[in-house]
Amino acid sequence: MESVTQPLAAALRQNPPPPTPPLHHRILTATALPHLKQIHAKIVRSGLRLPASFVSRLLDASYSSPSSSSLDYVLSVLIHYHTSSSPLVNRSLCTLARAAHPPWTLATYGRLRRAGIGIDRFSLPAVLRAAAKCRDTTSAVVREVHGLSAKMGFDADAFVQTAVVGAYAALGQTADARGVFDRMIHRDLVAWSVMLDGYCQSGCYNEALLLFDEMRSSGVVPDTVILATILSACGRAKNLALGEAVHSFILESNISFDAYLHSTLISMYANCGLIDTAQSLYDEMLPKNQVASTAMFFAYAKLGQIETARNIFDQMADKDLVCWTAMISGYAESDQPNAALKLFNEMQLLGVKPDEITMLSVISACANLGALDQAKGVHIFVNRNGFDHVLSIRNALIDMYSKCGSLADACRVFNEITGKNVITWTSMITGFALHGNGRSAIALFDQMVAEGIMPNGVTFISLLYACSHTGLVEEGRRIFQSMVDVYNIEPKHEHYSCMVDLLGRAKLLQEALELIESMPFAPNVVVWGSLLGACKIHGDIELGELVAKKLLELNPDHDGAYVLLSNIYAKASRWDDVRQVRKLMKNKGVLKEAGFSWIELNGHVHEFMMGDKSHPRSSDIYGTLDEVVKELELVGYSPDTKAVLVDLEEEEKREAVLLHSEKLALSLGLINSTRGSCIRIAKNLRICEDCHSFMKLASKVFEREIVLRDRTRFHHFKDGVCSCGDYW
Repeated sequence: MESVTQPLAAALRQNPPPPTPPLHHRILTATALPHLKQIHAKIVRSGLRLPASFVSRLLDASYSSPSSSSLDYVLSVLIHYHTSSSPLVNRSLCTLARAAHPPWTLATYGRLRRAGIGIDRFSLPAVLRAAAKCRDTTSAVVREVHGLSAKMGFDADAFVQTAVVGAYAALGQTADARGVFDRMIHRDLVAWSVMLDGYCQSGCYNEALLLFDEMRSSGVVPDTVILATILSACGRAKNLALGEAVHSFILESNISFDAYLHSTLISMYANCGLIDTAQSLYDEMLPKNQVASTAMFFAYAKLGQIETARNIFDQMADKDLVCWTAMISGYAESDQPNAALKLFNEMQLLGVKPDEITMLSVISACANLGALDQAKGVHIFVNRNGFDHVLSIRNALIDMYSKCGSLADACRVFNEITGKNVITWTSMITGFALHGNGRSAIALFDQMVAEGIMPNGVTFISLLYACSHTGLVEEGRRIFQSMVDVYNIEPKHEHYSCMVDLLGRAKLLQEALELIESMPFAPNVVVWGSLLGACKIHGDIELGELVAKKLLELNPDHDGAYVLLSNIYAKASRWDDVRQVRKLMKNKGVLKEAGFSWIELNGHVHEFMMGDKSHPRSSDIYGTLDEVVKELELVGYSPDTKAVLVDLEEEEKREAVLLHSEKLALSLGLINSTRGSCIRIAKNLRICEDCHSFMKLASKVFEREIVLRDRTRFHHFKDGVCSCGDYW
């Protein structure tokens, strides 16, 4: 045995093993949590006290890739670490607050408090920041931390109190935030900035502007961040006077225009409608950044100058998601849903992933287009890309399917939603209203109230709309009265407009006029327009003239007033008066909105104007239309020339009424469908009496269901009957 060990001992003396690294060095070089756990075990077995460097390194390793297990482990170490070292506690909370999972910060805070670990003024802001990011469950946490700060004597600590203001404001509790802010002894620039930003984030723009005046009166000089916040508020509140005053202050104070401040100034002028001033500032900006360019093209889009908006968009070298979303939204809000959907497809091809805001704009565009195939494609995209859990998107899907003519799909989405809010219920009620199903709308409203969901003003607009298009006069009166008596909701212009429409359609024109005269505020063009529309339906010339005069006093360029008055005269064959109205329109430069219809076939949308011959299959369409007319005439159809509201010879009127855009769309639909199928058509104006009769007969003779959406509602034609019951 000795002969073996002696050479080994000699070898070890010549080549000794490397010395074991000092503990401090091993802690600093550890890169993963498992390695640190091994070191921890060795320290415990050795009976040594945990060094602060180990706890610090453990925090770094655990929070770099946090998980529930690592969080539990590090909290156990921190709680059993025998020291009242506040810096480590603060570091733990601050690190977690900046991580992607702020709820863990709150869990850590709760564990530390229960374990009696010391919390100081540097710990509380981290907890408040985390609470502000967890909007659903943290109002109580903010109040608890606020109370603790007062108990610990931090009422006069600007650092802590500013964090409290920021947390309340982030949760939308601006009244609580302002209460804390007003009680602060020392309000520095950061505190003012947090409160102002809180107002703006909550949409309280006028309150932000008043607070800014108070700030200046108190002698606090705003910095560029605050000035940008206020300019943004001016733009949102359309307060041009204050926006210009802030601009003058910037110039007089020789404050340097950084890119953000310059962009916000452009946005303010654009939002206030001074597009020329915004454009001048934009031209001066070199280089142009995304914020400014986005503000410019979105402003042009809102003004209807969509081509100018698209030119700016196309010139942008780098486009982020905000840019794409703004341009898609611009198209959607400019009644160009096809362009919005096309741009969305381009965005996907370039690998730009949409967010919830993008999807809401896309769903809105699809709803406006009324194309069911594309709607279903968007729904599939929503499900595949993880948006199906977002309540606002699911609510929008209900609206989309309703406007695309599929009440069954809208109901399916509605029934699948758990945790419905008032918007969910209102969207479904609106769907029933659009499809003329007033009884179902009222029944759903009763169910909603029974489940404890309180209606809002929009809910009642939908209910009254449903009653109006179903002739439910008594129900409408009861619902209108219940707004004030039961739900304490004061009727606005929109509610009065629905009631006037309800009464007017039911030929209760005098009662509708009396309701307008009893309004607690002056009627607007929408209210008078509802009554004028009823006068046109029932041919009341005398009242129509009076109402048109009232409407044109409010808006001399209102094309609808001229058109409806002209139509009232035309129905009474007062052609001289028709010519007089049209001459007046021409002299004032008022243009009548052109009517058009569209139909979706195999994912493509085909549009038609009256007498349109631009379609590639125009000859087939007109050939089919001739055949359809002949077939319908065999079962009693005769063109209703009263629907032609211009002075023509009878034969010319007959030809004109047969060339309405929805008839052309139907002809294309018949070419591309088989018996028993469904043809879906949309029209931007109200369907005329002749086309309504035409569709009813066509649905029976050609054995198709025809779903037609006009400006106000859906008509489901089947077996010679329309869902509206000829009441529209």
